[in-house]
Amino acid sequence: MCEVQVERSTEATGADCRYGVRMGRGEFRAAAVVAAVMAVLAALVAWTHHLPLRDPDGASLPTWFRLPVIVASAVALDVATRWVLLVRRGGTAPADALRAVVVERWNRDQIRFTVSGLVTWYVAYVAFRNLKSYVPFVTDRLADPELARIDRFLWFGHDPAVLLHDVLGTSWANWLMAAVYLIWIGLVPATLAIALVWTRRSTAGAWYVTAISLDWCLGAALYYAVPSLGPTYSRPEWFASLPHTPNTSVRDTLLADRIEVLSGPWDTNTVQTIAAFASLHVAVMVTICLVAEAMRLPIAVRAAAWTFLGLTSVATIYLGWHFFVDVLAGVLVGAAAVVLAAKATGNPLRRRDEPWTFRTLPEVSSESDPVPGRSG
Repeated sequence: MCEVQVERSTEATGADCRYGVRMGRGEFRAAAVVAAVMAVLAALVAWTHHLPLRDPDGASLPTWFRLPVIVASAVALDVATRWVLLVRRGGTAPADALRAVVVERWNRDQIRFTVSGLVTWYVAYVAFRNLKSYVPFVTDRLADPELARIDRFLWFGHDPAVLLHDVLGTSWANWLMAAVYLIWIGLVPATLAIALVWTRRSTAGAWYVTAISLDWCLGAALYYAVPSLGPTYSRPEWFASLPHTPNTSVRDTLLADRIEVLSGPWDTNTVQTIAAFASLHVAVMVTICLVAEAMRLPIAVRAAAWTFLGLTSVATIYLGWHFFVDVLAGVLVGAAAVVLAAKATGNPLRRRDEPWTFRTLPEVSSESDPVPGRSG
């Protein structure tokens, strides 16, 4: 039996139970609170230190434009794929098949769910990027020397990045690590599209989006508690032997942005994004892995997630974006975000009893009754 968390008409409830959809009115309540708190904090820091609030990606392609385009593309792909498969199955007119897919997949509650999740995530993201940009204006303290000493202690007198260069070399490994790090940049929008577009368990999607927002929130707090640049900036000699890759260009661009912002925050539209402790690349990947395990996604998906987490952890150290201790902190942040988000969204902290299953196509009984659950 399907759980219906809000009052609906009899026919809508029947359609939901038939297709396993679970929708409620408060899925993103916790995410909205996180976003609002972060937005208020960003505004307070900006006002206190006379700093501008910026669209973090406004200098290139704004997130407010890019992210909806990604989600809209995912919606179009979702509908088009099922429409083509339903038409090829036969027995259904193309127009009826399209109507059946759209009505089943994109009813009012699903649209509300997707839009509200997108808005809350975006507010949290913008606030996070601004808070990150403000760190050097709030404090000029840097913890890089202490973090490097902790790393050497944990690695028995070795610097982790230098040791990885010696073990893995600086040719193919350098390109592999650069690819892993850059692929991650597109991972968050992609997983967000999956959580908001393709899932039909709203509690699961809300859990993930809330957890990612908490990653940003906890990460921002740590940036202020332990301000640092990361080895690639504080120990550049360790990475001088690495051949030039796209990662090198990103590193140089971020440094140029930081210098530009520190020179005159009101004279530029960019933000500075250098802050190392904790590694949110690792935190987000831990969140993805734990949610995937809890929801019992297909084994191939889970294996790929854990593998990419391992590669991301190594890449962040190898390329100098983070100290080893930053990675450990990122693991804790990602796990804490999952636990807190589970509590906030009413998800049990245990694996689902049944493996995740996907319903591919709606059922169309006849041309006169093409829409699921609308037979009279």
